[in-house]
Amino acid sequence: MAAYLIVNVKISNPEAYQEYRNRVPGVFKQFGGKAIVRSPEYETWEGTSDFAQVVVLEFPSMDQARAFWNSEEYKPVKALRQGHAELTVIAVEGAA
Repeated sequence: MAAYLIVNVKISNPEAYQEYRNRVPGVFKQFGGKAIVRSPEYETWEGTSDFAQVVVLEFPSMDQARAFWNSEEYKPVKALRQGHAELTVIAVEGAA
């Protein structure tokens, strides 16, 4: 069953965050992931939101999403964004 990472991004240093943004697709693709949403354009219909970007990544399974997130390949890329962007990441399985 497909799994999705839903990411809300608050960017504090756009220039430094850009390097992360350029490199992360090469890593999640290694784990079967693909970006299905990557946009600063969104509407808040209920509740509050103060993030700069919404990202949704699709993986073939929760195991592959988890493998990406915890991988040795992602660690140095993740380090590029630390201190430059704050993420809220939710992992969820798709509907059967």
